[in-house]
Amino acid sequence: MVSRSYSNLLELASGESPSFSRMSRRIPRIMTVPGIISDVDDDNRSEGSCSDPSSSTTQRDRIIIVANQLPIRAQRKSDGNGKGWIFNWDENSLLLQLKDGLGDNDTEFIYVGCLKDDIHPSEQDEVSQILLETFRCVPTFLPSDLFTRYYHGFCKQQLWPLFHYMLPLSPDLGGRFNRSLWQAYVSVNKIFADRIMEVINPEDDFVWVHDYHLMVLPTFLRKRFNRVKLGFFLHSPFPSSEIYKTLPIREELLRAFLNSDLIGFHTFDYARHFLSCCSRMLGLTYESKRGYIGLDYYGRTVSIKILPVGIHMGQLQSVLSLPETEAKVAELIKQFGGRGRTMLLGVDDMDIFKGISLKLLAMEQLLVQHPEYQGKVVLVQIALPARGKGKDVKEVQAETYSTVKRINETFGRPGYEPVVLIDQPLKFYERIAYYVVAECCLVTAVRDGMNLIPYEYIISRQGNEKLDEVLGLKPATPKKSMLVVSEFIGCSPSLSGAIRVNPWNIDAVADAMDCALEMAEGEKQLRHEKHYKYVSTHHVGYWARSFLHDLGRTCQDHSRRRCWGIGFGLSFRVVSLDLNFRKLVMEHIVSAYKRTTTRAILLDYDGTLMPQGSIDKKPTQKSVEILNSLCRDKNNMVFIVSARTREMLAEWFTPCRRLGIAAEHGYFLRISRDADWETCMPVADYSWKQIAEPVMNLYTETTDGSTIENKETALVWSYEDADPDFGSCQAKELLDHLESVLANEPVTVKSGQNTVEVKPQGVSKGIVAKRLLSAMQERGMMPDFVLCIGDDRSDEDMFEEITSSVANSSIAPNAEVFACTVCRKPSKAKYYLDDTAEIVRLMQGLASVSELSEHA
Repeated sequence: MVSRSYSNLLELASGESPSFSRMSRRIPRIMTVPGIISDVDDDNRSEGSCSDPSSSTTQRDRIIIVANQLPIRAQRKSDGNGKGWIFNWDENSLLLQLKDGLGDNDTEFIYVGCLKDDIHPSEQDEVSQILLETFRCVPTFLPSDLFTRYYHGFCKQQLWPLFHYMLPLSPDLGGRFNRSLWQAYVSVNKIFADRIMEVINPEDDFVWVHDYHLMVLPTFLRKRFNRVKLGFFLHSPFPSSEIYKTLPIREELLRAFLNSDLIGFHTFDYARHFLSCCSRMLGLTYESKRGYIGLDYYGRTVSIKILPVGIHMGQLQSVLSLPETEAKVAELIKQFGGRGRTMLLGVDDMDIFKGISLKLLAMEQLLVQHPEYQGKVVLVQIALPARGKGKDVKEVQAETYSTVKRINETFGRPGYEPVVLIDQPLKFYERIAYYVVAECCLVTAVRDGMNLIPYEYIISRQGNEKLDEVLGLKPATPKKSMLVVSEFIGCSPSLSGAIRVNPWNIDAVADAMDCALEMAEGEKQLRHEKHYKYVSTHHVGYWARSFLHDLGRTCQDHSRRRCWGIGFGLSFRVVSLDLNFRKLVMEHIVSAYKRTTTRAILLDYDGTLMPQGSIDKKPTQKSVEILNSLCRDKNNMVFIVSARTREMLAEWFTPCRRLGIAAEHGYFLRISRDADWETCMPVADYSWKQIAEPVMNLYTETTDGSTIENKETALVWSYEDADPDFGSCQAKELLDHLESVLANEPVTVKSGQNTVEVKPQGVSKGIVAKRLLSAMQERGMMPDFVLCIGDDRSDEDMFEEITSSVANSSIAPNAEVFACTVCRKPSKAKYYLDDTAEIVRLMQGLASVSELSEHA
């Protein structure tokens, strides 16, 4: 539980703050049905809900920004008694910068998060009201022991190392999974959700959650408000599936992620790893449509956004214009430039992933390989305080100090230290001054989510007119900068002019440093110009605006879909379906079945009557009995419509004398066991198989777990037992390859569920439905009941045909038509059932009705 806090923000409102009175009108209305907001009168609303006649007036857009820390600095008052607090914006906070970067006065921002300082329980109510009314911030107060287990425990000792590719192979290498720390993490995320619920209007507000500290928060919010407009941006790396799958709560975290509407990553690599995890662990597939990547998750489209964050241009340029910055630049020029020395600069947190020691070793190697740099080149390493605590931080500090000492003792001389280590806190303008003077910036982290140091360096090197005067540059002098960056940091792909290095390769980093020092001035200027153009346009405002635009686009269909929640705990997810797409209810179809007299029933086999995962594909005795019961009813015409061969289907369904079978997608058809097989078209020329089969053999040899099925009229390449990622990749290649070599053949090449199939043109399950309905019509049997059930793309042709048959008079005018797909997914069918077990129960219910009428 939380420390003493407020139970409802309305209780804190004094009525004197106009800004708060505006917020009070936006408290959410009650929910009468999951995912549906009630519009009932005030008298009918539950306690705690709120209504106001003015709530219908135009309101400003509102975004709730949620992160571990608020963009607030707190300072205890120094008035003698030490009571009370002074609060100010933290201008270095990305959360504040994204608001300023947007520059949108029509949008209201609310911040939810923790303060860096502990607030005594007796002061929490007062602090909450001050922060809400003055800064639009909602503080989340956590007991110190809970915060320690949540932040320094699970976040920093378990998630953070793992996401940076450190496996806990021993107790000393990252924290091993601890269930109590995980429970603390979940509890804190739940507390954050409670705070958000006190201020959110789920109909209108957008919620934007930031970083790995709050990864299960989307589940709590989605559970409370099925249609919440929710975005999540991960600022850390996302590891490969081989690393991520070692996490004991891997599926819980993935499902929590997927309760967002939009998930953002800095790079394609991070997004690709996430999508791979969703594929391998949850069986989900993604597709790209018109440039947008989306995952279908129980009918909801979860969009993936790939865009690195930028810097706040206005803040940097204002700091560059400060007199203090100019004075510090002049001081550094005198310290280094006046002695004819060139500065290389490193700015890193003092943690295990920033690669400070590797950078120092590269500097040592540079001085060994190039003695001419001794006395002329200085590496200034600014070591910022680590954000975490633990043994690893102390080890990094000890190694850094000892390495610096060794280098300086070896290569130093009176008045010259090759490495200057600054481990004291610097003001921001001082850091900017170092950027301005440095000839090259080195960012050699072994793994980092984004790292904005190179961006800050580029803008600082662009400078301004006053700094040009301090630097002794003539007006309009082209600017220059050089970057050596690790290929393992998020900003690396966007800095194409930087010298990219593997930080573990000490020799390569030393060579890169030499290259940066020796590069021609014109080349340095061109690289700087290219970088400056990118960084100055892809700033934090551009990033935030792009993310929010995509979030709005993703959420625009919320009101046009039916939503409800399923699952318990962190397995909770929301099913979202088109308003016309609903579950096929047993009572409804049985009632229609009873009052009709001429029925057509078309059933797919694999994935419909037989689960896809079954090894033994033969129909069960129960399925055969159900089909026989349906076939014995003289009012029924029952067909199995399958992609399987006619020999296999004929053998399996030998006991079903009156069952119609359509094999190989309907190319072969017979109306009963004793009837002859017919074809839907003249006997085709299968010489194309001589072209297609060698191509399929090639892909089978190179794709472990794939197989080829040679049917009479078709060839099917299946990768059901192959690696899902590799199999899907190979299937796309095979599809393109076959379409190319078979371009002039009378065949179609189609991808299915873990398959690529080549079959004659014009063959589809829709032809079966059309022929069956036409045959019944010719016999004077106008169907007044049509049931069609299937599970994959090939069945969509049947759904389309029977749906259109209502309009073209091939069935009775008032016929009951049921097109039903398996599982909730986009489909031309209007109904769905969850799995094969439900289908079998449904068919058994219809069979029971037929048996009763037979004995009546």
